Parts: sequence; structure tokens; C-alpha cells
Amino acid sequence: MRIVSASVTALLAAGVALAPATALAAPTPTPSPGATTVTKAGTTFLSATPLAAGQPVRVSASTGEYLYWAFPADAGEIHEITATVALAQSRSGRSTWTVEVFDGLRRRQACTAGAQTPTADASARSVAIGCTLRRVRPWAEPWSADPLPGRYYVRLTVVEVPEPDLGLPIDVDLLVSTTGDADTSSDDGRLAAALVPPTNAGAVLDAEPAVASEAEADSDWNLDLTGWLPAAGSRWIWTAVGGILAAVAGVVGFALTRRPPTGRVRG
Repeated sequence: MRIVSASVTALLAAGVALAPATALAAPTPTPSPGATTVTKAGTTFLSATPLAAGQPVRVSASTGEYLYWAFPADAGEIHEITATVALAQSRSGRSTWTVEVFDGLRRRQACTAGAQTPTADASARSVAIGCTLRRVRPWAEPWSADPLPGRYYVRLTVVEVPEPDLGLPIDVDLLVSTTGDADTSSDDGRLAAALVPPTNAGAVLDAEPAVASEAEADSDWNLDLTGWLPAAGSRWIWTAVGGILAAVAGVVGFALTRRPPTGRVRG
């Protein structure tokens, strides 16, 4: 019995000892096979570079720039953003970096795991940044900030850096990975339309619209006698009306103040 108890105790101790190692050995997100590497980044929400889940990103930028990417998300998915920023060797101090995620309504989404705002020492050669989002819901109340299907934006930048280090070159490796299944959501509802902001440009009007028909062309020869008149709210009309009223007021005032002529006395 003592031998069995000792064996069980040894196995439990081994399991407890291996548990942290197993947690630390979590699978690292890897790019999708055959995915094309994205080599660009936008500088605003409108110019965010589109990418797909599992598509690697590698860009060169400068310290202090705002880098934007956009990716689609469907209900039931959990997205993890991992980034590594290779820093310049000649730096004067510590720097703090951050990655932020926004939905289609520009609402900032919270991270449930990952080093979202790490700080790199002056001697560090790189800094690792991460953010795991909440599971995307198929629907939510209008007042809530729950993640919904649609387009999501990733913004990476430095938030604290010595002024002499601004503009130093950096290399960014970023990956958006997806876990979960879009068909496993237990919510009884579905969003009517994805949260994607309208980005359709308007039509450009011609400087001189073309004549639609011959009747309109003939009407162009008709004289418009009122075309030269100023608009009703034009300052010229109010100036003229003010001048006329001033003249009338002057005549009336002169008539009221003029003395009648006196007759001469004959001798």
C-alpha cells in the first residue's frame, strides 16, 4: 500500500510540475500555408491595408508612425494578434509600444490576453506585442460594445519614447490568427449587416453637363431677362433699398424743417 501511495504521489507531483511547462508550451500562431506576405501598412483608418487571417505582415517603418491593417471577422471566431517590432540599435532610452483593435464602428475592443502594451529597454533589440480578442458574437444589444461580425482594424504604434528616438527605423512582423468555428455559436440571433463603414466614393460631376435633348438646346436661345437681376438676399438690393429710404427720409425731413416764406411789407 505504501508503494502504491508513493507511486500515486509521485505521479501527481510530476503532473503538477509538468502543468506549467505545458501551459508555457502553447502553440505559437503560424501563417497559413501559401499565404502572401503583406508588405504595406496604412496610416489612417481609411487607408488601412486589408489582410486575411493567417496572412503574415512584414513592413519597414519609422518610430512614431501609426500603422493600420484591416481584417474581416465572422461570428464565433476568436482572433489573436501577435507582433514583433525589431528596434534600432542606437536608442537613447526605453520605449512603450501598443497594439489596439477597433471594430467597424471605430469602437476599441478589449484584449483578454497578451502583452498589449509592453516596454522595451534601451538595450533591447526587439519587443513582442500580443492581443487576444473576445469571441465575435452574431448579434448584440445596441448599447453594448460586444464584438460583432464585420471589419476590424489593427493599429500599432509607440506611445512613450524619448524624443531623440523618433524617426528611427523599425521592422514589424505581424500576424492575425483565427480560432473557433463560425458555426458553433450558441446565440439565437444574427446581425442583419456586417459592421463595415461605407467607403464608396461619390460620382464626379462634369463641369458643363451635356444637353439632354434638342428641346433643351433650343431653349438656350431664349432670352432670360431676369438672369441679370441679383438674388433676393444680395447685398446690392439691400444697399439700393437703404439708399432709397435715406433719400426719402432726407426729403421728408427737409419739408418738415423748412420755414414758410414771409411776405414783404409795402410802404
